[in-house]
Amino acid sequence: MNSISLSELTTQIQETIRSNFDSSVWIRAEISELRENPGGHCYLELIEKDSTSDILLAKTKVTIWASTYRMLKPYFESSTGQSLRSGLNVLVAVSVEFHGLYGFSLNIRDIDPTFTIGEMAARRLQIIRQLEADGIVEMNKQLDFPVLPQRLAIISSATAAGYGDFCDQLANDSSKFAFHKKLFSAIMQGDQADKSIIAALEKIYSTLDLFDVVVIIRGGGAITDLACFDSYELALNCAQFPLPIISGIGHQRDISILDMVAYTSVKTPTAAAEFLISTMQEAENHVVNLAADIQDIIRTYIEDEVRFFDQTKLRIRQILQSWVVQKSYVLERQKSRLKSTVRMQLLKQSSLLALLEKNIETHSPTFLLKHGYTITTLNGKRITSSKQVKMGDKIHTFVADGEFGSEVT
Repeated sequence: MNSISLSELTTQIQETIRSNFDSSVWIRAEISELRENPGGHCYLELIEKDSTSDILLAKTKVTIWASTYRMLKPYFESSTGQSLRSGLNVLVAVSVEFHGLYGFSLNIRDIDPTFTIGEMAARRLQIIRQLEADGIVEMNKQLDFPVLPQRLAIISSATAAGYGDFCDQLANDSSKFAFHKKLFSAIMQGDQADKSIIAALEKIYSTLDLFDVVVIIRGGGAITDLACFDSYELALNCAQFPLPIISGIGHQRDISILDMVAYTSVKTPTAAAEFLISTMQEAENHVVNLAADIQDIIRTYIEDEVRFFDQTKLRIRQILQSWVVQKSYVLERQKSRLKSTVRMQLLKQSSLLALLEKNIETHSPTFLLKHGYTITTLNGKRITSSKQVKMGDKIHTFVADGEFGSEVT
């Protein structure tokens, strides 16, 4: 039986790999894991899945040595606006190596950032088609937009310049409309951005009656900075949200998927504020025009009523003149009769008053005093019983020609 040593076998494998892979090979794969070493090295796990069944077809460990990683990382990030991370599809140039002691290894030498951007565009198209198939693209657009959108639920980073621009535009506008704002802070960039925005939407949903609209804003950035706004889950939540959503994502490229499903989208946070202000101005103009119409209606009504009143007044005057002529004779007769009646009543009442006057006079204190009676008081109150006084009381007595004081003994 022929045999060889282990080292001979590994040497043959090494030579075979060298002869077949004498230069770097470009491969397409998905990053499933990524870890940076404190020494500057980057360790990845690359995988490939079946496009239809999602079954794992291949998996291998890959290394980017520190000297290479220091160049590739900033190159990729500046080109795509996004860091290398798990979940990205990449096109990388690898060297295929085999060592007798350390075994098989792949080392990344280069990366093509345009491939990743292309993959993201393909994924974006797939999401759009899925949303159309779900029949929800137009759901948020079909909501009734409030006439006065003053209560704003804002999703943004609290420290973002775009959020500051939005608030400044609302506060400094010459119309001085009152807006009530509440910030629901969220991550607006990176892997966790879509989940963070969805979490903010859930918080808003819990207090739905407090708000009129939702405003999602952030400033500009690279294409992949805004990749989170092409998330299917985020689009699904926004499309079905029960309040109108205004998307104010700062970009100059084609619209994001969030822009597609939102009630309306504008290019910048400042434009979102201007949209709200213009909506308020439209409502104000409508009220002004309505008030003018009401004034015209009232003016016309009053003019018609004045004409009718003048005509009625003339007719009444004519009727009254005729009535006065007819009734004047009757009134004269009644007046004469009334005078006689009044005269008799006056004489009768005069006699009655004289009797009352005499009766009052005979019962007055002055009359009693003149006829020998006296009036005695204690502390200004008339004494009618001996029980009202006691020893030592100072009393006051009135007689016809004067008065005097006494002490009870």
